[in-house]
Order: sequence, then C-alpha cells, then structure tokens
Amino acid sequence: MTRPRVFVARHLPGRALEYLAEHADVDIWPDEMPPSAADVADVAARSVSCHGLLSLLTDRVDAALLDSAPDLLVVSNMATGFDNVDVPAASERLVLVTRTPGVLAETTADFTFALILAAARRVVEGDRFTREGRWKTWGPEVLLGQDIYGATLGIVGMGGIGSEVARRAKGFGMRIIYNSRTRKPEVEEETGAEFGSLDEVLRESDFLTIHAPLTPETKHLINADSLRTMKRTAILANTSRGGLVDQWALYEALRDGVIAGTALDVTDPEPMASDDPLLTLDNVIVTPHIASASVATRSRMAMLAAENMVRALNGEVPENTVNPEIAVGWRARVRRSLA
Repeated sequence: MTRPRVFVARHLPGRALEYLAEHADVDIWPDEMPPSAADVADVAARSVSCHGLLSLLTDRVDAALLDSAPDLLVVSNMATGFDNVDVPAASERLVLVTRTPGVLAETTADFTFALILAAARRVVEGDRFTREGRWKTWGPEVLLGQDIYGATLGIVGMGGIGSEVARRAKGFGMRIIYNSRTRKPEVEEETGAEFGSLDEVLRESDFLTIHAPLTPETKHLINADSLRTMKRTAILANTSRGGLVDQWALYEALRDGVIAGTALDVTDPEPMASDDPLLTLDNVIVTPHIASASVATRSRMAMLAAENMVRALNGEVPENTVNPEIAVGWRARVRRSLA
C-alpha cells in the first residue's frame, strides 16, 4: 500500500503530529498565519501526492483549493463546525470531510460563563480602571454591575455547548430559557430550562448566549431588530461564530444604550480590525477565539482530527464524517489512489 502524504495547516498541540507521522508522511505549515490556497497548491505540487489536508477553522477549503490538489482524499477539519469547507464541492470531487465535535463542550461552556461573569461584573473595565490610576478610594457606586444569581439566561442553540452552559447556569441559581431547532427534554428535566420562541428568549433574557451553527439561515440571526427586542439591561455573549451577529447593528445598539453590554470570543471578520468601532466602547469585551483554548481540549481536538485522518486514509468512514453519502465512490477512489 502506498504511504499517504498529509498536509497539516499549523503546528498542533499534544501528540497528534507524532501519531500522524506513524501512519503518513507529514508536511506541516510552519507559520503562525494560515496558508493560502496557493500555499496548499504549492505543497501539493511539490509532493508526490497530497492525500490528506488537516485544516483549521481559519482555512478556507473551497473548489479552487480542492482543484489545486487533485489527489486529495480527505479533509479533516479540526473544529466542531465546518462552515470553512465547501462540502458540496468536496463531495463532487469524492473528498471525505470530517470534523471534531464532542470534545470542547465543557471547556467552551466554562469560557462562556467566564465572559458572562466578566461582563456582568465589569471585570475588564475594573482592570483598566486600576491600571489607568483611576482607583482613588472605595466608592459605593463605582463600577456597579449586574447579579448573575436569580437572573434569566437565554440560550440560543441547545446543542452540546449550550447544554453545558445550562448546567453551569443551574449552579448559579439562574432561570434558563432557550430556543433551539429541537427541544431537549433531558436538558429541561436536568436544569429546569424552559423552551420558548426566539422572540420570547430575546425579550426575557438578562443574559443571552449564542451556541447555534452558522448557516445561510442563521447568518445575522442577531440583528438590529433582535437587539431592539432585548432588555436595555441585557448582555449578549457569543462564543459560536461571528457571522451570527450583525456587528455594525451590535455597535449601534451598544453605543445607543439599546442593550447594556457584550462579550465576544468570535467576530466577523476574524481577526477583528484594531480600529473596529466596537473596540471604542467600554461595555464591550472581545477575546481572540480562545473559548476552547485549554491545553487538554485543544490536544484532544488535534488528536481526534489526526485519528479521523488516519481512519479515512485506511478506507474507513469516521463517525464524525460530514458527507458520508459519498462513501461508496470515495472508498473506490481511496483504493485506486493508495493501492
């Protein structure tokens, strides 16, 4: 059997690269910035063949890139989502696409709650206040924030991460209301969460957190109308995808007091420009897409992406495959390519 060759779009934590190297020849992109389509094409051209691409959510895998690597069999995306991959284009070319769900829910939920707490209690503002030398004395009205205990948390998207956020909210004594594509009776029973329409969740939430996938239907799910539906005291958190929020509408809502604050780990585009108007507002927290960035979780994600790659190059269809419907034709292509 031909030894496959895999291109990895960045250096990875943990043992994932060692594991890959046991099963394939591995090329690793050495830079911090993501490779361009031309870079991937160059690697493919310099290689005897490029059979696998281990991509990150910052890597756009489109028809042009796929055409630049005609021997490509597998795209193993190291992310829960796969909105960076043109799946129909991959399927048309009999390229299997996999992802890494189920390994980051707890870590991302922890960080989501960290953002909610930081925004509610104005932690980042307090840090700036101190560093700027403005802390002169204890004051009864200095940096007054909002209580978490007893408040209503709205969750949009009750998947794995949303469910973990609900479990944490229960521990804080919060009322939980949610909207999702499907009801989650087991989460309702465990946490006391109440299912409601999106409008009900928007209207009733003191804190709103988004955990929905980014699709053409959910792009700018939170927009000017959504924000006007929310309480003026509400705080919005987003650790899902930046495109779920109309960022300009959010800026105007925060500037004009339509809502009280926001905490974002994802933006549109990423990275956020240093002169983005949101960064001029005190009631905004922005972190650089680090909700899953614990050593253990990122290492698990990398290993799962590597395992998906190895299984696929062995002709197996991993459990986390996005387009399993191409399996028959794809397996035949793998046999021809790696015989």
